[in-house]
Amino acid sequence: MRIAVNARFLLRRRLEGFGWYTHEIMQRMVQQHPEDEFVFLFDRAYDPRFVYGPNVQPIVVHPQARHPILFRIWFEWMLPRVLRKSGAEVFFSPDSMCSLRSPIPTAMTCHDLVPLHHPEQIAKRHRNFLLRFLPRYLRRADQVLTVSEYVRQDIIQTCDIAPERVKAVHNGCREVFQPLEAPEKQQVRAKYADGQSYFFYTGAIHPRKNIPRLIRAFDQFREKTGASVKLLLAGRFAWKTDDVSSAYEQAKHRADIHFLGYVDDTELARLMASALALVYVSLSEGFGLPVLEAMYCDTPVITANTTCLPEIAGPAALLVDPLSETAICEGMENVYKDPSLVASLMAAGRQQRLLFSWDRAAEETYQALVELARRSKQLPA
Repeated sequence: MRIAVNARFLLRRRLEGFGWYTHEIMQRMVQQHPEDEFVFLFDRAYDPRFVYGPNVQPIVVHPQARHPILFRIWFEWMLPRVLRKSGAEVFFSPDSMCSLRSPIPTAMTCHDLVPLHHPEQIAKRHRNFLLRFLPRYLRRADQVLTVSEYVRQDIIQTCDIAPERVKAVHNGCREVFQPLEAPEKQQVRAKYADGQSYFFYTGAIHPRKNIPRLIRAFDQFREKTGASVKLLLAGRFAWKTDDVSSAYEQAKHRADIHFLGYVDDTELARLMASALALVYVSLSEGFGLPVLEAMYCDTPVITANTTCLPEIAGPAALLVDPLSETAICEGMENVYKDPSLVASLMAAGRQQRLLFSWDRAAEETYQALVELARRSKQLPA
């Protein structure tokens, strides 16, 4: 089988959400299926490390598509021509966009419907484009993949897509996320937290991530307990962060709140494994990857009781109301004061994490592509 792949988020030293997803799925698919040919479609010069095997043909398709006008040019004018010439039997797009004009059988991964439910949380230059085109992309795709059952049901109900066209394939966890021994944990705490314990958040500093409430809840926790615990936040500032800055400036214990900015994978895993707990109380998630990463590090999890997060966390997290600073504070207090709770969350996490694997995700995605090609009469049954 010959599979074309939208690879435009495979960017050297700039892998984030869509990029990591594409990388984890496609490196495995290429290596597990040397009998197949893959055509990787980049929108700029590519790093050879993303050409995962001799069965990958990389093609650069201009222009660089990072703006709505350029999205239209890339997906609707340039891509159909390249796909037609490529001889691909199926096209896989892992970033919630696809070509409306190309007739090739298309599978698309949609990670969430945040642009439709919370357009105010999308950067203005992309907002109107996604409101208009995301439903059209979902209706065009012959096979829609998504990362949780929560999002699957949301797509079916919100966009009136036939259930049999939408399949949930859970994400996995990168191998770098592993537990650390006590001496290594203390080294991390010495480097980042003056040797003290800390609560940890990782992800973009973005309105949807609920950072202002997290900061205020941490301030409450410090007031109630007097504990010398810190709050570390790893992630780039995205946009609309005035509320975050305001909450930080007003925090009585702001000297113990540290924004670390972007942290590379190795250091991020060490920070996660050394934390007292991950506190991830996002208002809306399609999967919530940090929750799984914490479980792989034997780190207790405090997370929101909404959207997909209970599905991913299962019994391995303390679930709290993300709209209640008091509830978030109580979650921190419970983890800080109750060693038996910490032990039970860690034990449950070791079981829950077995449900998620990038190897499994890659194979399930591959089988969906094979089935799509068969349904389209491109391959014999």
